[in-house]
Amino acid sequence: MGWRIVEWTPGALELADLELLLSGAFHPLTGFLGHDDLHAVHERGTLADGTPWPAPVTLRLPDEAAPGDEVTLLDPEGVPLAALTVTERGHEGLAAGPVRPLGAPEHGPFARLHRTPAQVREELGGRAALAVTMRGPLDDLTEITATAKELDAVVLLLPLSYGESGPAVVRAALRAREQLPAGTLVVPVPLAPREEPELDLELREHVATAYGAAEHLAGPEPVSIPGPPHRRGLVVFFTGLSGSGKSTIARGLRDALLELGTRTVTHLDGDVVRALLSKGLTFSKADRDLNIRRIGFVAAETARHGGLAICAPIAPYAATRAEVREMVEAVGADFLLVHVATPLPECERRDRKGLYAKARAGLIPEFTGISDPYEEPDDADLVIDTTHISIEAAVTQVLGALRSGGWVR
Repeated sequence: MGWRIVEWTPGALELADLELLLSGAFHPLTGFLGHDDLHAVHERGTLADGTPWPAPVTLRLPDEAAPGDEVTLLDPEGVPLAALTVTERGHEGLAAGPVRPLGAPEHGPFARLHRTPAQVREELGGRAALAVTMRGPLDDLTEITATAKELDAVVLLLPLSYGESGPAVVRAALRAREQLPAGTLVVPVPLAPREEPELDLELREHVATAYGAAEHLAGPEPVSIPGPPHRRGLVVFFTGLSGSGKSTIARGLRDALLELGTRTVTHLDGDVVRALLSKGLTFSKADRDLNIRRIGFVAAETARHGGLAICAPIAPYAATRAEVREMVEAVGADFLLVHVATPLPECERRDRKGLYAKARAGLIPEFTGISDPYEEPDDADLVIDTTHISIEAAVTQVLGALRSGGWVR
């Protein structure tokens, strides 16, 4: 096998699992699982050697990383966290192998509270611990206090601080500590939730044991009550061919919302984005995708704080549009996809800039609708064909959708 150094930034869940592998919280695991272990986990809830283990711990790598390679795993800022020696490649990009630390992870909020399982066990000094894993506030502390007294145990609150809600869970743990016995410890753990509640609970049990718990209580799952739509962040994402009218409708919507004055509006104009945020990018598929991801990131950050973002790129590829929807929904905001479905002949007829004519003459390569595909969305929340309606009527349709959804009052 060859030996090459490859760099890769894993996804958020994979980075959280990586931190737990490196800290020892996922003991006895020392790396990401391969085929035999994954099969055993799915079939029996054990590793291939029979050691109990409830849930897959996996990593996806690009195709160029091969068995025998050492892959440097980076955080989103490009800081090396760990080296993975690839021992196996599986389907859908899965890679297995042991990991070793290259640097300490950046913990962000409440960094001072983070400790490894070994550090916590040392702090306990042989005393029994009652670990409480929590993904939200603890409604009733009576059982925790009584159980700790019965076991003569130190209370160890383990707020599972994964994702956007992480800091709020840690704050809830610190509030609970004030009402629990003296000496209660709070140690954030970035354990990502698993889809199946039973597996999630078993994984929490394993983590609690790694931190030295003699007994484990799982805090209740938080009840999520979203705010009213007019207070939630929203991204209105227009997609359609060049000349379909999407940019003009987007500008009209911006103006109408500014006249109403009930929402904070950010308009990510395609030409402005290309000139500033995406300056230097070409119109290759890779660069188009990158341009849309950048627009999606800025829009999601706007919506994260309750704003309303309007975007109107061509966005020809379904997978990239889905990525943007996921980015927005991941921050707790809403996403409205508007397909401006004006047919190609009508778009060509309106071609004031002569772009379609140049594309048909071969002067513009990879032009959407001519030499490059436009993947029509099958998940659009609103479809508008501007062939026979005015821009004002189209804006009214979009505004009507925002009103009926409760996003605009």
